[in-house]
Amino acid sequence: MTPADIILANRLADAAGTAIRPFFRSAFDHESKADASPVTEADRAAEAAIRRILDAECPRDAIIGEEYGEKPGSSGRTWIIDPIDGTVSFMAGRPIFGSLIALLEDGWPVLGIIDQCINRERWVGVTGYPTTLNDKAVTSRICRSLSEATLATSGPQYFSQHDGDHFMALATKTAHKKMLFGGDCYNYALLASGHIDIVVEAGLKLHDFAALIPVIMGSGGMISDWSGEPLHAASDGHVIAVGDPARLDDVLEALICEH
Repeated sequence: MTPADIILANRLADAAGTAIRPFFRSAFDHESKADASPVTEADRAAEAAIRRILDAECPRDAIIGEEYGEKPGSSGRTWIIDPIDGTVSFMAGRPIFGSLIALLEDGWPVLGIIDQCINRERWVGVTGYPTTLNDKAVTSRICRSLSEATLATSGPQYFSQHDGDHFMALATKTAHKKMLFGGDCYNYALLASGHIDIVVEAGLKLHDFAALIPVIMGSGGMISDWSGEPLHAASDGHVIAVGDPARLDDVLEALICEH
């Protein structure tokens, strides 16, 4: 990865935001995909805008996008795109969705962007460097105990009964009256900036979590699967992010995770 890749990634986020903003709180077409999740004109327009740039400037790089699938490459590099993570929030006019852009080299995310184009907030994570929000370094916060922790997740409806039971076992040990539902990738951005302590989710796909890894790690936090293992392209979508790495073992113990 080079400084030019960071510049390019920011251009991709700019292009996505330009495509998305005209649709926000406006009329647009939408439909349900095979898994019943919604997709809108804005999702497709944003991913198409990103792909046009990559096809022109990085033709040998692979691309994996939520809406238009996989394009093979020959460079050993892969761009991972989720044009709107949090489409339900976008459709409801809530500015807590985000565009996720990641660059993988040899299967490992080395660059990640969480871009909230309505609030004009952009978190950039690069391996070996501090995470930034609008070009200013951010850090996650210290959390002395689970009982003081603010826990967030996208929603209980995304857990299976089994995973939901594990999640609630954790929730009861946190400051559960401050627990947050909704937010998708925005929760991870807020964790990186020191406003949330723990995010736990299940059922995520590579395009949902690849960009989060450099952002969380560069802020001083930690991100893993439910067994405490690093996330990678073959991870099963169970995700834990903690702002204070000292709390990861506490979270794993509370989840009573044995898979």
